[in-house]
Amino acid sequence: MSWFRSLIQVSATTARSSARPRISDPFSCTLLSRFSSEPARPSPIHETPAPTPTPTPQPPTFYSGLGPTMPGDKPRVVVLGSGWAGCRLMKGLDTEQYDIVCVSPRNHMVFTPLLASTCVGTLEFRSVAEPIARIQPAISRETGSYFFLSNCIGLDPDKHMVKCETVTDGAEPLKPWKFEIAYDKLVIALGAMPTTFGIQGVHEHAIFLREVSHAQEIRRKLLLNLMLSDVPGVSEEEKSRLLHCVVVGGGPTGVEFSGELSDFIQRDVQERYAHVKNYIHVTLIEANEILSSFDDRLRHYATKQLTKSGVRLVRGIVKDVKDKKIILNDGTEVPYGLLVWSTGVGPSPLVNSLPLTKSPGGRIGVDEWLRVPDVQDVYSIGDCSGFVESTGKPTLPALAQVAERQGKYLANLLNKIGKAGGGRANAAREYKYEEPFVYKHLGSMATLGRYKALVDLRQSKAGKGVSMAGFFSWFVWRSAYLTRVISWRNRFYVAINWLTTFVFGRDISRI
Repeated sequence: MSWFRSLIQVSATTARSSARPRISDPFSCTLLSRFSSEPARPSPIHETPAPTPTPTPQPPTFYSGLGPTMPGDKPRVVVLGSGWAGCRLMKGLDTEQYDIVCVSPRNHMVFTPLLASTCVGTLEFRSVAEPIARIQPAISRETGSYFFLSNCIGLDPDKHMVKCETVTDGAEPLKPWKFEIAYDKLVIALGAMPTTFGIQGVHEHAIFLREVSHAQEIRRKLLLNLMLSDVPGVSEEEKSRLLHCVVVGGGPTGVEFSGELSDFIQRDVQERYAHVKNYIHVTLIEANEILSSFDDRLRHYATKQLTKSGVRLVRGIVKDVKDKKIILNDGTEVPYGLLVWSTGVGPSPLVNSLPLTKSPGGRIGVDEWLRVPDVQDVYSIGDCSGFVESTGKPTLPALAQVAERQGKYLANLLNKIGKAGGGRANAAREYKYEEPFVYKHLGSMATLGRYKALVDLRQSKAGKGVSMAGFFSWFVWRSAYLTRVISWRNRFYVAINWLTTFVFGRDISRI
């Protein structure tokens, strides 16, 4: 009978645990008890609430997520963004001097130069994504360092306070949670957003190529169109539309994606989608010359190679984007099944709304040391920043190497400030800034598919230097990017992906 008595005890324990009240808001006992100075208020259990009138809408409440640092704590550096600039900064910061808090809507960094390769299965998505906790382990180990999956929605420079809102998604998303973070040093590395030039329909129908989610969407759309076009009863006209891939923008991203796509068509579609191989084609639309920052000889070579691989080059300006077609400024209608938009980047609405000095073009203005003028302890790096007019320096291009170099420079600068005792809020007023930030362009590279690439090592378009094209340039391109991938783990992933693609072809599973 011992087993019967044990069964009765287990049943009684289960009944008592089920009688405990459930907490409907998970944040009331987690975030508040950990970060906030407000205690959680328990709700009554046995009382029947009296009917109350409809409450008047109140402004959102910001809970004190992280208050000002205490004298015994390390100074806190808050980093907004997890791109090239922000991640390189966090990697270089001295965690013996600073606590690091990162606020970003994604918990990884994207190696954007190889993002186009993931769209057609040359690389897997995890090969180009590096978790922030691997870039800066202190975020997940140190008691005063955190990563918050959140968006910055406001800034109060006078109070040294950042206002944030959590990111929630899924079938049943949680209600966004608003909180504040006090900082000793703030680094704004929010990046930029794709420019649409006010053209209607771009956001609704086009796909950008800036995030891993964009590459996943392009890959699913491309493979879906290939499969739908093979269904019996699909008309010739509809089949041609479904398999027409249009790329708008002739910069490095647009050219590299067009090259990868044409290589995918010639090497994989011809073999695995034999019924529709004659219908799929790629069109690249550019208002001016493609790869305008490259040497003229390299541009002509790229035009010749893309045309040879089946890419149709069209010079024109998109006037309107419809559900299944785009309209150019001369009235030409171009039907499409997949539309990829790659026409450059510009400041985001958040950057425009921040109460900070702006540089020409709408970026956050910075001086020679990447400080934001007129406010204390605020710096800005990456695509969201630009030199103010008083410096006499031109706005730097929105390139990964610019952002990475700025992140490295600012990390060293903040480490020096910390060692000099200026890490606290308002403690660096008397610090003497010495070496300003100087950017030297290391060159540009772009792949064209079919084992061809461009390498332009000149410091400027009018300068002199090495520029080459062809198979050797493709080898240099792959070697350079393989060494620039953040971690040895991802370098191994990329190398294995390249090898398996060469031997077995691309993975065309639609997952």
